[in-house]
Amino acid sequence: MASGQRSRGVGRRDPVPPVTPVTAVTPITPALVEVRRSAKRRSTVSAYRDGDRTVVLLPARFSHAEERRWVALMLERLEKQDARLRPSDSELMSRATDLSRSHLGGRARPRSVRWVGNQGSRWGSCTPADATIRLSARLQGMPAWVVDYVLVHELAHLLVPGHGPDFWAMVAAFPRTERARGYLEGVSATAGLGLSDDDEPPQP
Repeated sequence: MASGQRSRGVGRRDPVPPVTPVTAVTPITPALVEVRRSAKRRSTVSAYRDGDRTVVLLPARFSHAEERRWVALMLERLEKQDARLRPSDSELMSRATDLSRSHLGGRARPRSVRWVGNQGSRWGSCTPADATIRLSARLQGMPAWVVDYVLVHELAHLLVPGHGPDFWAMVAAFPRTERARGYLEGVSATAGLGLSDDDEPPQP
């Protein structure tokens, strides 16, 4: 999900122009960083991830010194952005605690929350017996509110094991529940993953 994320620099907040007007392509580090210069770009600098590459968009008039400075700055900004979208296990635990307090009255108390790479058919899972929660590593890079929804979903399972009305009423306390469910369904369908977040909520 990180692919396509953009970090804005200074200047006017113009939309990033298409690749067509590029007048020069300068590989800084092969297969890692690519600088694209555009004559139509006057002052705005932006960058985004494209798979394992980072693309930095610069005005054509920038000097090589300015190019080096801006590439370093945009890489730093993207690194910070990536870190926010890929919290550590300890940060997940902290978020889960905060979400339990905010939406579940603090009643759900996980003992551990961690990323795992072996969730073949679920975005998340939990074991109420030992109060552990596991999130699929596929969630890394997705918007924070999507990860928070999955955390709330699994936190609710610590209180209600099944998927009855009481469970979904708890999950609905998270204000972006329906939006997050739609987002995950779209990702799963587009990528052909077949992932779900457990049973469907009861219909009114």
